[in-house]
Amino acid sequence: MGCPPSAAPLNPWVRDVTSEPESPETSHARSQPHPPTRLTPQPGVVRPDPAEQLPRRTLSLEELLVPLWWVGAHGGAGESTLEQLMPGSRAAGHAWPVSPDDSRPSRTALVARTHYSGLTAAQRALRDWASGSVPTQLEGLVLITDAPGKLPPDLRSLVELVASAAPGQTWQLPWQPDWRIGHVTLDHASTQAQQLIRHLNHQKER
Repeated sequence: MGCPPSAAPLNPWVRDVTSEPESPETSHARSQPHPPTRLTPQPGVVRPDPAEQLPRRTLSLEELLVPLWWVGAHGGAGESTLEQLMPGSRAAGHAWPVSPDDSRPSRTALVARTHYSGLTAAQRALRDWASGSVPTQLEGLVLITDAPGKLPPDLRSLVELVASAAPGQTWQLPWQPDWRIGHVTLDHASTQAQQLIRHLNHQKER
């Protein structure tokens, strides 16, 4: 899907990011995890219209034992792929998993592709979470590159904008062609994907 020539609509909760040409240093930094932030839900953030929100799904008592839920911000985000990389984790089916026990909130990671519609879907989901309407422990954002090659400048700027609204850490996983034919194993995953799973497993054990 093509990206419009103008900048994407801004999330009022995050700062503006201007587009700059990619330097070798920028290219290297883009392959690394974005630095963690300490953002929490904010009372002044207005959540998206109901039609633009992800559904909520109440977990069963058995599902409270799931250590991490992958929440796809849109169809084809990569939830089921990440589920295969981290045993015990579950794809949430493009819905926020809500715990019936307020003292045990679900632990989630938001997932999106790096095309325009994927990034703006992640932006809406983060705004929904930031409004305080989603009672979940959001560990961060996982962006999966949607095609081989460098992202266009407009999309690189949008990645930075969306990442700035994510709590915890933002992970950008590179294009991995063998995932398209079902060869999804952690041993053969990218370094970035392995770092993501190690980080989340370490957080689970704390």
